[in-house]
Amino acid sequence: MPIYVQHEVLGRIPDVFNAEAIWQAPGLALFSRRPLLRDLLERSPREHRGRAPTRCFSHVTLVLPQEDVDDDYHLTRGARARDLAQTLATLHQKDFGDLLGGDQVRYDVVGAESLAPGEIEVRFGHAVYLPAPGEKVLYDVSVSRDSAIWHPVCPIYPHQRLALIGGQAGQGAADWPFGPDGAILVINDGPDSVPVVDMRPRGDFDCRYDPRSGYYTIKSLREIDGGGPRLLLKIVRNGELAAARPAMPAAMPSSLPAPDAEPLPLPVPAPMSVQMQAPVPASVPMSMQAHSPMPAPAGTPAHAAPGRTARPAVWQSRADGLPLDPTSIPVSHRPTAPATLPGESDATYAPLAQQRVQLVALALPRLSRYRDTGAEALELPFDRSLMLNAGAHSDTAISFVIDAADHLYAATKEGRQRITAPATFAPVDARTMRLLPAAPAMADRYHALLCLAQPVGAAVASGARFTFGRSAAMLAALRVLDSPRFIRRADGAPGAASADRIGLSRNAFSFEATDHGYRIGRLSASQALYHLDERMAFVAMIDAAGPDSLYLLPHGHHLVAGHYVLRFDA
Repeated sequence: MPIYVQHEVLGRIPDVFNAEAIWQAPGLALFSRRPLLRDLLERSPREHRGRAPTRCFSHVTLVLPQEDVDDDYHLTRGARARDLAQTLATLHQKDFGDLLGGDQVRYDVVGAESLAPGEIEVRFGHAVYLPAPGEKVLYDVSVSRDSAIWHPVCPIYPHQRLALIGGQAGQGAADWPFGPDGAILVINDGPDSVPVVDMRPRGDFDCRYDPRSGYYTIKSLREIDGGGPRLLLKIVRNGELAAARPAMPAAMPSSLPAPDAEPLPLPVPAPMSVQMQAPVPASVPMSMQAHSPMPAPAGTPAHAAPGRTARPAVWQSRADGLPLDPTSIPVSHRPTAPATLPGESDATYAPLAQQRVQLVALALPRLSRYRDTGAEALELPFDRSLMLNAGAHSDTAISFVIDAADHLYAATKEGRQRITAPATFAPVDARTMRLLPAAPAMADRYHALLCLAQPVGAAVASGARFTFGRSAAMLAALRVLDSPRFIRRADGAPGAASADRIGLSRNAFSFEATDHGYRIGRLSASQALYHLDERMAFVAMIDAAGPDSLYLLPHGHHLVAGHYVLRFDA
């Protein structure tokens, strides 16, 4: 494997801001001197023909002891660091001017706590790039272990070809899980192409891109049982430089389409770079259009085909002599069992009721509307199976928190980070949760819609009218937030009442299953009801319905009441 970053530690330098002591040792004692920066650049050329170098590296990062950098900032406002970069750039231009090939010489001086006094680390190579003054970031790179808490790693600039993350010499990633041998290589071919992600060594990792989530999932193949560590990598294009982008990426064989996600506000470093030539024009033609991935139909399980909402008929055997259940299988009389033929049994079969109501998402409210309840936060913890955790928080994989200022956060063991919709979260493998923005007509009451990884359903009988609300027993299993443990007060104590008291009436609405859909009746004047289509797009606000004026909800459409987004299936 080629060396993408040359890094060496120079020791026994009394004055770390002395450029001549870093560049070349004095005198002619060639056999006794230590290799310094000039020797390292000469021994590791960028290009060579045979043993003769034809081009050298021109971007160098100097890492000094952090205490020395802090002292320089306190005493001289960083003047010694700037003079060091300027002097080394001049020496570099003087000794390797014929090998630069028109490249700009740039030096950057930073600090690190890991270096002892008198030590300097030098870094240069194919994956070391220092931006020109005023050069804007093209991509922001961040990593995560759970898809909720993202840590910025490094920016990528328009003229930067390679970026190395992890390993012994790459950019540092928070909680790097793959050891010193594994590294991520991001290849940038310019603003008119998409970046390519490759793992080194390639055979030890599986790297795949999820176009719906907008990030790469990297897993180690060194664990035979598949339980190796994983890392999520997100590459977000800076909107200031992109008017458009290609629809499909140039990916390595193990990768899928290029990232397509909401940008994260990542910090951009400002190195003390020194130019020895005129800056290269930064204007680059733009021909790419930013776009977002098409959302899949809301509430559709990951294993189901889009558009398939009808459930197949389910048959069950019933031995002769057992009483019929009039609530699940309504019948007018008991059929007479016919005589059986040889090889047959006298068991009869009856189809289960196919009308179902499913809880497919949670409507996250704006707590600022309910200040009189004393609620300071609404916290929704989910376990490793991404089911709402009604017990202790010990097995919590991810939590979603809304505070009194209507800020939405995702919290995991990695920390807590503010999030916005749309977004996708995969804290565990093979299961995801989507966060959809609330429609403008619902934005005064709701912050976002959180799609559940596993919908909760209940069967309903046709021909009868039922009531949904806090005091109704029908569909009580779907009111998963009917508990005070999800509400948190300012003093940290749990709320005194159920979370359903925020936005859900005692008798919210009535419904009746028919052949053409569900007839919805609004039972409370203060209850807000919203009609969403099969893709969870806003259709209408149900405000004129009542016991005498029913609203027809088509099969497969959704109804929002309180915290709950219910899908009414045929």
